[in-house]
Amino acid sequence: MWKKFAGWYRCYDDETLRVLAHPDTAAQLPHGWRRWVALRLVTLTPIERQQFHAFMLKYRGAGFYLAAARLVLLFSIVGVVLHLLLPDKVGWTKAVVLSNVLGLAMAWGVLGVWFNYRKLAQKKFKTLLLLLLVPALGGVAIGVLRAILEGNSSIGVAIERGARVGGWAALTAGLVYMIPMTIVVLWRNRQYEALALQLQQDAERDRLARELSESQLRLLRAQIEPHFLFNTLGAVQQLAEQGASGAVQAAALTANLIAFLRASLAEMRADQVPLQTEFDVVQAYLQVMQVRMGTRLSFRLDLPPGLAQMQVPSMILLTLVENAIKHGIEPSLRGGEIAVSALLDADGAMRLRVQDTGVGLGAASAAGGGLGLENVRRRLQLAAAAASLHVQNREDEGVLAEIVLPMNIKELAA
Repeated sequence: MWKKFAGWYRCYDDETLRVLAHPDTAAQLPHGWRRWVALRLVTLTPIERQQFHAFMLKYRGAGFYLAAARLVLLFSIVGVVLHLLLPDKVGWTKAVVLSNVLGLAMAWGVLGVWFNYRKLAQKKFKTLLLLLLVPALGGVAIGVLRAILEGNSSIGVAIERGARVGGWAALTAGLVYMIPMTIVVLWRNRQYEALALQLQQDAERDRLARELSESQLRLLRAQIEPHFLFNTLGAVQQLAEQGASGAVQAAALTANLIAFLRASLAEMRADQVPLQTEFDVVQAYLQVMQVRMGTRLSFRLDLPPGLAQMQVPSMILLTLVENAIKHGIEPSLRGGEIAVSALLDADGAMRLRVQDTGVGLGAASAAGGGLGLENVRRRLQLAAAAASLHVQNREDEGVLAEIVLPMNIKELAA
């Protein structure tokens, strides 16, 4: 018998948790009281459902039985104390049973109010009326029925006794239920309003942060194009002025510039792009810079095929490569090499690395970076909380900039 009840309760518990987590599953339950209860749960606000779900997870299984046993023990002690205070009026059994009935009923009522406080606050007058009227009518009925069963009372006495019992029942309900429930409802609604306001502020803060990041990205893109474009066109002009010897290089530089602009313009229209697209833009950019810088610049790209379609925030690698050119390779008299790679680590995270053999970071900038690096960090934080950017000097020479991304970056950034 006990195993059957425990199995039924476990199934009901799992069903309730499923409905609280996925309200749309309530309509799939068969008709009956279980579906009626599930549909009532669906009417709770998202915050109430979340709180109820956390409560049920905490007190499911053995936790529920342990909590119930503690309540029974507490109310039994109260009954013993009541008997000791009134030994002539209340016996042991009556005191323990009465205290457990009233205590468990009050606990059940508080539990119902605890996770249904929004509706009770909206229908407070109806709720208060029911809390007083139902016990009063029940008390009147019990008083009249008892007087009739005794058989020696008139109609007037029966009505008088019913009114007296009903009055005591209403007073008890008011003291035991109405006042505590009202306090709980008011307190819980204040908590709800504070939490809802906090969630609203957090959502607004996230929206503003995303808009700021997007604005900074647009600004960064706008800064890239004129400076890069004018310098490259100037290099094309210089090569063309050299005659036939420079015409071939000018044509190659123009072709690389067109490839870069075509790739970058397509990438600018999306916040997320496949990693292959990001590498294509970086390659086109480095080819342009290689024509401009000649033998002072060499580069290597390493993208495993399995990572080519991973979604990443657009132009983050290009920003790091530009930084490496501007602050590492160009200041170096002999130039240097840039290596761009992607790999998976043992923890299942994707690492994107941009390494150069330039002059390295100065002491003042070793721990931070400019606007471009700060923009990359903010976009990574918006994409996934676990994403990060680390920039540091390499042991031999140059700088290592490494982005760490969780594998589900596309889902987290959507």
